[in-house]
Amino acid sequence: MNKIKVMIVDDQSISRQLFEMYIKSSEKYELIFSVASAAVADVYFLKQRADLVIMDILMNDSSNGLEAAEKIKNQYPCTKIIAVTSMPEYSWIQRAKEIGIESFWYKETDEGTLLDVMDRTMAGESVYPDSAPSVKLGLADSTEFTRRELEILRVITTGASNAAVGEFLGISENTVKSHVRNMLEKTGYKSRTELAIKARVIGLAIDLQDNEQT
Repeated sequence: MNKIKVMIVDDQSISRQLFEMYIKSSEKYELIFSVASAAVADVYFLKQRADLVIMDILMNDSSNGLEAAEKIKNQYPCTKIIAVTSMPEYSWIQRAKEIGIESFWYKETDEGTLLDVMDRTMAGESVYPDSAPSVKLGLADSTEFTRRELEILRVITTGASNAAVGEFLGISENTVKSHVRNMLEKTGYKSRTELAIKARVIGLAIDLQDNEQT
């Protein structure tokens, strides 16, 4: 039986080595590439095409795993992809579904093993978590924030003013101020700057487009 060819794209060496170990210990899978940047992921397909790609989303070189996955899907629609991340940014799940990524797996919190997700994905199943993992932001739990608050928070992390946030989201500046005030009360933080920095650090609100430009 021919083994399923797998490509790993992850800039965290510990995660990458762990994924490599999983694959090498399996009789079903064969590791063909293991790379540390999403920027070059599609180029490797010119050498040899993978049947399955394990794709991290946010990488230290500012490359974007979702963008790389979309390129691969456009060129090789039969290739299956599992997006993996340790960040609780909720919007990535929906974005992955829009791209056509088959499955989504959280590194530290999902109960199922990666090999199980790989098996189910290759069997034709789409494996997605019901929601992003819960994290603490100051005094608040991430589940306490509304979708609109998280949308505003994501734009704030780019350094945008309240007026710019309102223009981008199609709401008034006063509405933005009201949501920011509510988030400060929930978290106990003293300023929107502190709120934005902390949210970005824990991965609750990350704008990938802004990350590509930094």
